[in-house]
Amino acid sequence: MCDEKDLARWARGKLNRRQFGMLSGVAAVGACAPMAGGGDGDVTLPAMSERQVSFTTDAGTMDGFFVAPVGGPSPAVLFWPDIASLREAKRNMARRLAGRGYAVLVVNPYYRDVQGQQFEDFADFAGNGGFKKVTPWREKLTAEAIMADATSAVGWLDSQDEVDTSRAIGTQGYCMGGPFTFWSAAAVPDRIKAVASFHGGGLVREGDPASPHLTFDDTQARYLVAIARDDDAKAPESKQILRNAAAAAGRPAEIEVYDADHGWTVPDSPAYDEPEAERAYRELLQLYNAVL
Repeated sequence: MCDEKDLARWARGKLNRRQFGMLSGVAAVGACAPMAGGGDGDVTLPAMSERQVSFTTDAGTMDGFFVAPVGGPSPAVLFWPDIASLREAKRNMARRLAGRGYAVLVVNPYYRDVQGQQFEDFADFAGNGGFKKVTPWREKLTAEAIMADATSAVGWLDSQDEVDTSRAIGTQGYCMGGPFTFWSAAAVPDRIKAVASFHGGGLVREGDPASPHLTFDDTQARYLVAIARDDDAKAPESKQILRNAAAAAGRPAEIEVYDADHGWTVPDSPAYDEPEAERAYRELLQLYNAVL
């Protein structure tokens, strides 16, 4: 998973601040456009509406970004961002998904401490002390806290005219957001039926009764767990532990190591890998098409 050593390497590495910004801008444009052989193909994207939102939780007021197709209710998706949280790259990813017919809520997991966007992009996070800044915020994001947040977020989604409450909800998460998807499905099992974790960190936590891999029994979901090759190299046993736990609980789960490094699905990440990101996006759409 993303750590301070990775951030330091990226900050002093091949891309300077301006180059990184240019790269993320190009990638973001691509993330909203149909891709040859990708998940969008020749699909005509619908008109969409978007807005900044906020709603009450047990811990305060959670804020986020909501985007949905215009013209009728759609299945909802609860989107957990990575360590750098809300920013344009994540909004663009949500817009692309909304273009495929989903009502997408990107939440701010740090709302207990701050509201709204804190970093312009991942380069801003990596190069300007982002890890140190968010550390005390992240410490509050326990399994119990995330499960409560997910319950509130699902309640808010189900109250929106844009959401089709007769259909299941999906949840997807990146980096630290990966475990949050597992806890979300366990918190609201009757609503969240599709879980997608992309380069999620800490999915297997030995000795922790709240470890995400121990939650399969508490859910009714189908899973897509996309693992980064460098994360797999650090913990090669984790993928089989996840497979065994899913099988024991009778939960359908596709658990695969991708040929790309941690962060490969996120357009403003220094590890962004377009071919593998597009493959992950196709798998995500297949999951949602099958379940939601």
